[in-house]
Amino acid sequence: MTDALRPAAGDPATEPAPGPGEPAPPASHPTGAAWPHRLVRAGAPVVAGAALLTAVLLFAFGQPPLLRWIPATDLATMHVDFDTFWQSAHALVEQGPGSAAIYDTGARLNNLNPPLLSVLLAPFGLLEPVTAYRLFTALSVALVVGAVGVACRETGIGLTWTWLVLGGVLASSPLHGTLLLGQIYPLLLAGLVAGWLAERRGHPRLAATCYGVTVALKPSLGPLLLLPAAQRRWRPFLAGIAAAATATLAGVAVAGPATAWQWIAMVLTEPVGPTPDNASLPGLALRWGLPTVVGTVAGGLLLAGTLCHYARRSARDGRSAAAGTDPAGTAPFAVVATGLLAAPIAWHNYLLLLVPGLVVLVASAPRGATRRRVVAAILALAVVPVGWVDLWPDGHLLAPLARALYTAVLLATWWSLLRPSTGRPSALRKRRPGSLAELAHSPAPIERGGPR
Repeated sequence: MTDALRPAAGDPATEPAPGPGEPAPPASHPTGAAWPHRLVRAGAPVVAGAALLTAVLLFAFGQPPLLRWIPATDLATMHVDFDTFWQSAHALVEQGPGSAAIYDTGARLNNLNPPLLSVLLAPFGLLEPVTAYRLFTALSVALVVGAVGVACRETGIGLTWTWLVLGGVLASSPLHGTLLLGQIYPLLLAGLVAGWLAERRGHPRLAATCYGVTVALKPSLGPLLLLPAAQRRWRPFLAGIAAAATATLAGVAVAGPATAWQWIAMVLTEPVGPTPDNASLPGLALRWGLPTVVGTVAGGLLLAGTLCHYARRSARDGRSAAAGTDPAGTAPFAVVATGLLAAPIAWHNYLLLLVPGLVVLVASAPRGATRRRVVAAILALAVVPVGWVDLWPDGHLLAPLARALYTAVLLATWWSLLRPSTGRPSALRKRRPGSLAELAHSPAPIERGGPR
């Protein structure tokens, strides 16, 4: 195969003949796995069609779309997250470095982000708030389009799928909510894509550094730093931990040591979000009338199981053909998804961070493959606007299931990303010989005396 995309494991109808040195794939699904595969293959297009139809009806007859309110100038009411960030950044700029006022601004919401974010957004604190919000919104759109576009180009998924992915993201509820509220997910997405690209270029420590800085901005993504440890890649692991610690301490040093304790106290006392768009398992447990610890334990088990899965595959496959553990594939995004599932609060808008992983899934499968259908269904579900929850008032028989939609989408995305996936083989020419990313895609076994 030259520029052809490697098909997904588990699509026997589209598996190519193995190349020299490659083990032959199984002839078909085991009997116990055949019917779930056929069910997913047939059901994914139905889910996608139903989601798009629901979105059209809600846009036509439901609440006004979120984008309608972006021009609003009342930050404290309409753009509440950005108002919180701007207030903190403005306090830092007004009172100078060393101030402890960034968490005591009188904003409508608590700023649950580390001091580093206020330092990074300090330039916006110099601007008039509405102007700052509009500039931040324009930057957010540019970051999302740029990050997703780079991921599509890097994996070589083709023009049709590139437009489908970009169109799905631009039409999605997570992006609209992010822009309306003024959230920082586009910035986090850019950090994740930067690390992923560095990994694909054969620079694992640079990748870990990018991930570490991103985690310093949003600690709920912290499980991502554990992936190299599970794969026994100790240098990238230490680089990621060092980058996260350094960036965090730098933010504390500028904002003032007292801000660290203020932030920690707020994070530890913040309750689990009960609203339906909290996609985390603790949030779902709360909505279902269960103790939130049930969701926390379930999320922790998923996280531990995911890391153990990658550790086992890495130990079993070594450095030969560990496509399922490739840190330049879907593995980082699968771990991010488990961190979101286990977090007390993981808004549906976080789904933006997993889009590059979905792009890798598309690249790992040929036309018509099951995983491409699943990606299309996930993108279609993300288009359903938040007006969905208004259809199911409290006490409605189906309300518990309907309000689990966002958690179900996150779970389906995690499960899909857990599948072994590889990018196009031609991309290997761009990587430094001997990198783990290249070795993970290598079809031939590597001798013990080979590259390290």
